[in-house]
Parts: sequence; structure tokens; C-alpha cells
Amino acid sequence: MTIEQVKCKLQSMLTPKRFAHSLAVRDASIRLAQHYGVDEHKAAAAGLLHDCAKGLSEEQLLKLADEFGILIDSIQKSEAGLLHAPIGAELARKEFDVHDREILTAIRYHTTGCEDMGLLAKIICLADFIAEGRNFPEVEDLRRIAFADLDAALLMGMDLTIKHVISKGSLIHPDTVKARNNLILRNPQPGIKACD
Repeated sequence: MTIEQVKCKLQSMLTPKRFAHSLAVRDASIRLAQHYGVDEHKAAAAGLLHDCAKGLSEEQLLKLADEFGILIDSIQKSEAGLLHAPIGAELARKEFDVHDREILTAIRYHTTGCEDMGLLAKIICLADFIAEGRNFPEVEDLRRIAFADLDAALLMGMDLTIKHVISKGSLIHPDTVKARNNLILRNPQPGIKACD
């Protein structure tokens, strides 16, 4: 499938706003990949397809999870919107003929993060935070930090997400906690104590 075919198919699956976001995440992913020495083509593919399941209803997500054999934990059952990431990885494989493990993993964990994230997964997760069109008070700081220290920016993004989720009274997925803890344990920040 050519990149133009991928874009056309993706455009037919998403709202115009979500498609524009996907293009913006692709562009941010490419810039981050260039900066951190990651394969730009993989970053572009993962960035473009990261939300390919975002237009699906909660009922469709649950049905596809069953069809794809994705085990749903209690958090995902309660917060079914989180399923768009693992379902998206399966749709990328099935509908867009993507078989690269790094790309699929980046799509699968772009929302929650995961323990021991690879560079491409970190880039896609962060690109989703800083893409053009994102508008929250800390976004400019996050964009600046993203090109200075990938892990510090990702940690900041996760902290913002956790605060937002708490403010809504929603559930925090354990993968996010594991990802955040792993970042801190590997890169202790000033004022943050890691266990010995």
C-alpha cells in the first residue's frame, strides 16, 4: 500500500478533525525521529496511523477487541476509549498491511505508554502531546523540552495526563504508572527519589 493509499483510506475512516490531527502527529513524529536518530519512515507510519481506530464507537471497540483476541482489563472495560490504541495496532496490521513490530508497539501504547518503551514508542506518545493543534497551557514548554530531553518531556506529558485524568475522576491505567515509574527509575530527576 502506498503512502497516498494509506492516507486516502485513513481519511475515509476518520473525521476531518481527527485526520488533520493524524497528519500533525505524523509531522511531529518525523521531526522528533530526525532529532533522535530514529527511522523517519517508521515514525511517519506510526504517527499517521496512531489513531486509526479513534472513530470507532465503544461497542465497536469492544467487539473488535473480542475478534482480535485482545484481553481487556477492568480499566479498559470501564474506560473503553483506551482500547483505540491496541485496536489501532491490529487495524494497522490488518487494514494497512503494517507488520513492523516497532510501529505496531508504538501505536498500541501511544495512549498509556508502557514499561521499557522503545525510542519509536516514546516518539509517537510524545508527538501526540505536542502535535500542531494541541492547545493546553504547558504545550509550548513541552514542545521545547521534547527536543532537549525526550524522557523528561515524556515524563512531563504523563504527569499532565495523570493530573487531567484525576481531575476528571477517571481511572489511571497501570501501564501509564509503569511507564512513568520506569522513566523516573532510569533517569532520576532532581527532587525525585528512586528506590535503591
